[in-house]
Formats: sequence, structure tokens, C-alpha cells
Amino acid sequence: MSEEAKLDDFADSREQGNKETAEWAEKSLIDLCEIGGGSTPKKSNDEYWEGGEILWTSPKDFDSPRLNDTEDKMTKKGAEASTSKIYPPGTTLMVVRSGVLRHTLPVAIVDNQTTINQDLKALDPDREQVNAEYFFQSISGLSEDIRGSCKKTGTTVESIQTNVLEQYPLPVPPKFEQRKIATVLQNVDQAIQTTEEITEQATRVRKGLMQDLFRYGLDEDGELRNSDGSSESYRETKYGEIPESWNIVPLSQLVPEDAPIVYGILKPGDHQPDGVPVVKVKDIHDGEVKQGDILHTSQEIHEDFKRAELREGDLLFTIRGTVGRMAFVPERLDGGNITQDTARIRVTEANPRFIRYFFETETPNNYFERNTIGQAVQGINLEDLREVPVHLPSEEEQAQIVEIIDQHSEALRNERDYLQRLQRFKQGLMQDLLSGTVRTTDTNIEVPEEIAQHG
Repeated sequence: MSEEAKLDDFADSREQGNKETAEWAEKSLIDLCEIGGGSTPKKSNDEYWEGGEILWTSPKDFDSPRLNDTEDKMTKKGAEASTSKIYPPGTTLMVVRSGVLRHTLPVAIVDNQTTINQDLKALDPDREQVNAEYFFQSISGLSEDIRGSCKKTGTTVESIQTNVLEQYPLPVPPKFEQRKIATVLQNVDQAIQTTEEITEQATRVRKGLMQDLFRYGLDEDGELRNSDGSSESYRETKYGEIPESWNIVPLSQLVPEDAPIVYGILKPGDHQPDGVPVVKVKDIHDGEVKQGDILHTSQEIHEDFKRAELREGDLLFTIRGTVGRMAFVPERLDGGNITQDTARIRVTEANPRFIRYFFETETPNNYFERNTIGQAVQGINLEDLREVPVHLPSEEEQAQIVEIIDQHSEALRNERDYLQRLQRFKQGLMQDLLSGTVRTTDTNIEVPEEIAQHG
């Protein structure tokens, strides 16, 4: 997008949007593209796969809206044995048979020619009528409506009905406007992709840093101790090498005697609007207790399980269903309670945030995995949680480690928040652009060749 064509320019084009889309058409998908399928040649035949260079896309490759490589590749013989065409760059791929269709409809555009398996459909647009990038962005923007309209019901594995998909209507503005819309949305996609890459890198850096901090600790200058293991300030334990000055203590020794590690209410009953809030496993996400639809139990039931009453700052740890979700109790839930699937840990003999971060590292996670039991519903016994070995430095070193991780956590949180804002922005922008509410006709948008070459 050129410097003159800022996204803010579209705000002024809303009034023009309804003036109008009279020159826009609405056409069924079958009139705009060729819809094709694919297959899987025998995996046992090495001649079909070994040394292959022809891309073969399956649902497992949908890790990005733009696909340029696949995990599996076919040989020429494999392609000849497949019912799949070799689809050209600019083709939109859609997952049409998968359990993922219960909640989302994966779509992607391919940058290179590819074959596909039987769980996908390839939508190869007629470039005389529709720009390939615009076509993909339209399908992507309308994917939830397509899923709702075209999904087959009453089947074991969710699937999209091809005959219904073929008749799905798509808005078709003039070609010059298609290209501009595609350019705007692709620019936002690129910003999203860049932010995703930054977020992934920040996640890796934070994880590696935490492993080092909890293995080597900090020296008197607040720097990471000698990490080559040659220093005499380390000692070997059954849990691996730790700094000589650190202790290993069970978690139960870090909580007060009058507030042991406990789980909560067995049967909280029906929701009581004026009752006591009860935190369930489903309420704990991304290190926080989410606001919203939290169950409230009666005062009587709460009193029966007062041992698990919450205070602001208590650490919550899920012990059943999904083991290991964590969050600190916020002020709004002070005096609340928890269910039997969550443990309350009131850390007083260590820095609570240090314990929270320690639980993200390899040693305690290996311990949790070894002690998790159950098949259909997995869980860890409360006694095993109480005995988890905590690697504990001095209070000063705990505080230093927490400060370092807090800084990286805040940076990561900011990137994730920005990514979510970009994704929400794109959703709103797609609705405006694809409905004609916002027009691009009078904006100075430079269409790149990679878009113009596909119609």
C-alpha cells in the first residue's frame, strides 16, 4: 500500500459505500471457480513418495493462511496415481472433512502448485472474473458463514457439503476494486504474520531464559551464573544440577499450617446470583481467571468448604481435567472458592511469582507428568502436588529472577495483545470491504504485481 493510502483513508469512504455497490455482482462459487478434490496414493509404495518434489497438501499443513510448502511430497508416479490435479498458485484450499469443522473452517491460498488429499477441496478461481487474492480473502472473511451454511449435520466426522458449497454466493465488485481490496487485506495479513513471528520468537526466548535462570541462578552481580557447569558453586541432585546455595524443599513447606494446599467444592450446585463465586478449570486461561460467566454457589455450600476460601494473591493450580493451568486470585474473587478440580496454594515462605514461574519449567513439569494418572479424565493427586520439589534460592535471588521474567512476560503479553488487536481489526475491515460499506475506489492504492498477476 502506498504512503498516500493509509488505512484511515477508508473512514471517509463509508458514505460512498452505499452509493454504491450497484456495479457489484453476486455469483455462486461454482460460477467463479473450479472446485476439485484429491486423494492419497498408497503410503506403503515408496515409488509414490520417496524423493518426491510435488507438494501434497493435507489438513496438517494448515498452519498459516498462505501455504508455500507441505510436510509430504509426491513423486511424479505418485501424482499419476492420485485423483488430484496439480493446482496452480493462487488456488484457495479448504478443509472439508475434519473434526476441526466443529469450530472453524480452515482456508489457505497456495503460493506454489500443489496436489491435495481427499479431506480438502481446491477452489481454483476463474481469473477472467475474479482476482485470486480477492477470492481467497472473500472466502476467508466469510468462512464462519460458509461453515454454518454448508456443514453436514448428523455425521460422525464433520464435513462440508460440496453441492451446497457450490451455490454459496460471493460478492463480486469490478476487477480494479477487487485488486485494491485484496491489497489492503494482504497488507494487514503481512502485519499479522510479522507480529506472529515476533510473538513466537519472544516465547522461545522467554522459555530458554527461564530454563537457564532456574538451572544456573544469578550471581552476586545479578548476572547468569557460569552456565558451562564448570563452577564449583553447583551440586548434583536427583533432579539435576542446581546452584550450591539453593535448597530443594517440598511445596507443602512453603504454605502456612493454617492454610494447607487444598482443593475445593465437590458439588457447587446451581448458579446463585447473590452467592459466592466459584472458580472452575474452564475459567483459568492464559495465566488469568477470566471475567464473565463464573458460577456462584450458595453461602451454605461455601461454608462447608471454607477450608478452600480464596484470598487475593493465592495461586490456583488445576489438578484434574487439564493439569497445570495457573493463575493468581484477583481482588474481585477475594473470599470466593474453587471446585475439586483446582488446588489453592497460598505461598508465604517464598516469592509466589517465583513459584508460579518455576512451575513452567522442565523439572516440575516432568514431575507432574510422572504423577498424572487417569485415562478419560487425567489428574494429579493433591498429596503429589504437595510434595513437588521446589528449587529455592535466597529471597533476594528469587526477587531478581522474578523481575527479569516479569519484563520478558510483559513484552510477550504486549505482542500478544497487539496481535489480537490486528486480528480484530482485520475482521472488521473485511466485513466493511466485502460488504461495500467502505469503498476503495477513490483511494490511492498501489496494487503489487503478486496480486495483479492473478486476475
